Amino acid sequence: MGWRWHLPGVEKKRHESETLDGWEEGMKKNILCIGAGYVGGPTMAVIADRCPEYRVQVADINEARIRAWQSGEPPIYEPGLKEVLARSLNRNLFFTTNADQAIEEADIIFVSVNTPTKTFGEGAGLAADLQHWERTARQIKARARSPKIVVEKSTVPVRTAEAMDYILNAGGGVHFEVLSNPEFLAEGTAIRDLMEPDRVLIGGRDTAEGKAAVQSLVEVYAHWVPRERILTMDVWSSELSKLASNAFLAQRISSINALSGLCEITGADVRDVATAVGMDRRIGPHFLNAGVGFGGSCFQKDLLNLVYLCEGHGLHNEAEYWRQVVRMNEHQRHRFVRGMLAHMFNTVVGKRIAIFGFAFKANTGDTRESPTIHICRQLVEERAQVVVHDPQALDNARSDLSDLGDAVIFEPDPYRAAEGAHAIALLTAWNLYAQLDYRRIYERMIQPACLFDGRNQLDAEALFRIGFNVYAIGRTPRTH
Repeated sequence: MGWRWHLPGVEKKRHESETLDGWEEGMKKNILCIGAGYVGGPTMAVIADRCPEYRVQVADINEARIRAWQSGEPPIYEPGLKEVLARSLNRNLFFTTNADQAIEEADIIFVSVNTPTKTFGEGAGLAADLQHWERTARQIKARARSPKIVVEKSTVPVRTAEAMDYILNAGGGVHFEVLSNPEFLAEGTAIRDLMEPDRVLIGGRDTAEGKAAVQSLVEVYAHWVPRERILTMDVWSSELSKLASNAFLAQRISSINALSGLCEITGADVRDVATAVGMDRRIGPHFLNAGVGFGGSCFQKDLLNLVYLCEGHGLHNEAEYWRQVVRMNEHQRHRFVRGMLAHMFNTVVGKRIAIFGFAFKANTGDTRESPTIHICRQLVEERAQVVVHDPQALDNARSDLSDLGDAVIFEPDPYRAAEGAHAIALLTAWNLYAQLDYRRIYERMIQPACLFDGRNQLDAEALFRIGFNVYAIGRTPRTH
């Protein structure tokens, strides 16, 4: 393709009447991402924002999702995303359902499709389900008319790139270079994580072609990421580094949670223990907040994937080590509900319980694997009347609990959610919940009123003075 014009730093506005060909000719490189979800959409928005001379497309088969991105109102909630999107949308960032055409035009193709834990057949409950990944690889092979760099962005098992390379390059023809470029985004801070990453990993083959492909991707990130934070390595190390990072983070959460019950019994405060441990420079303070457990699309999935890989290679002790991290997480959810029952006279039948927070963490609307899902279901099994509030995740909550019918109420006003309740369970640490008028809430609840703080977010002493019986993870209860 020949370029007729290229003015770095100058924005060319694209009008509806312009042809796409005229726009493309000013672009240094065409980038495509297949998958417009929590990873693909934000990542491409930042790349387009930081690399104005690149044309970036995002393709997805979900028409409603693509329309939302095209409208400038992202289908996911992420602080700062809307502003970043606005700067590049229809300038050098475009969203489409026509993946076939986008593949033909692209130089670099990111694959960011869903790879959930398998729910059927061999490896069910442990292995990654790679059907969407393989379908995408075959689609790329069928539509490509020129050499491409294909980048694994989805979290995949180690040596998946080898399988992708085999599919793409089978039978000769167009040549593909497959790279690994795992994402390390934390929902709620994804834009900051993209703008100021701790590191960017790029794995490629140790060949002339592989090194050239790696360098092409390095040049993209080097627009805003310091070179010393861009790490290049072999593909397999890059793939395993993603699983290992999430496993280590999940392990820290389960470790502090494993101490929380002991703190409650002995009178120790898990927050003080976490502070003391975290001040050790060899350990550090991050991911040492005791709570009802981790959630989200990555931690459990990646841990189970790691368990499956270890078992598949005969490393049974290693597999059991990582499996225990998941078990501890499940145990913490059950322990929280058992504590609620014990402190509410061993029955919640017919009692209204307000749930504050449904997203798996604050500052996101994502509810995948949220501890709240499991806690709500356990409470409904105990025949409680559950009322859910969340500032961003109520629509997802309705979907996640749709089978429970009128046993669950979804309330957009936290004060109304708590009105007439016997207890409040705070399960997501939204700032909103720390700013509520709890005296007003207390006066409209059934007495004695209980507050179960599953995130150690609230001032237990202040709540106790109001009149609440307060039960916080890893701390001595404050009761009247």
